[in-house]
Amino acid sequence: MTSKSALGILLAVAFLGLSLAAPCDAQEPKVKDIILATTTSTVDSGLLDTLIPVFEKKTGYRVKTISAGTGQSLAMGEKGEADVLLTHAETAEKKLVDSAAVVNYQLVMHNDFIIIGPANDPAGIKGKPSIEAFKAIAGKGTMFVSRGDDSGTHKMELSLWKQAGVTPAGNKWYIESGQGMGATILMASDKAGYTLTDRATYLAQKANIKLAILSQGDKALLNIYHVMAVNPEKFSKVNAAGAKAFVEFMVAPETQKLIGEFGKSKYGEPLFFPDAGKKL
Repeated sequence: MTSKSALGILLAVAFLGLSLAAPCDAQEPKVKDIILATTTSTVDSGLLDTLIPVFEKKTGYRVKTISAGTGQSLAMGEKGEADVLLTHAETAEKKLVDSAAVVNYQLVMHNDFIIIGPANDPAGIKGKPSIEAFKAIAGKGTMFVSRGDDSGTHKMELSLWKQAGVTPAGNKWYIESGQGMGATILMASDKAGYTLTDRATYLAQKANIKLAILSQGDKALLNIYHVMAVNPEKFSKVNAAGAKAFVEFMVAPETQKLIGEFGKSKYGEPLFFPDAGKKL
């Protein structure tokens, strides 16, 4: 065999190896891990347990979920400590959008907030609008358990107290759990107190507690979730491709269908309502 023939064979083998390897490399993301910072309700309700395995199988990414509440999640995004955010505090979110800390800001879904408490309702709030319910709880001095964690739910709660003209902090009847929604509901149940929660987490915890829905249906209690990618132009370490893939996944028709079906078989009603492409 001539040296030219040998060289030709070697080149052909090398080319063939590259050709065979190329498709596999194209299918695998360069950086497989993405950090998702989110509110506790998406975890406590079990929604992400359903969605994330689908996303990982479809894309090849691995999701590291940090369930820190909306306030802390947004703070992580503002510092470039996460790749993508899934939160529910529109006013606070818009600040990050306006400062260009996040990009690709997309509406995903909604459910609603409800006020729950003991079935015997010592404050007499059943059927009352949320503001009147909060006034009655404060007026009777009945136990109220707050998350106290700067989450989206906590932000909503503070807004309701402000509208009710009540400063709850410092009162004996007002307790801050400093924990997520699931733990806060359990504490309220143990203490026979009231609390504000998203409907999804309440339904997920309903079998474990002795609390009933007493105030619901206010337009002000709409609980809207958005997904957004942390801006890679401001934070070079962000996994931009992974974040983009996750945002696209959350608003895709197939995922929106999964969101709309989640909870129906177990609770008789959906825990979230898909909203991608809508205006609320």
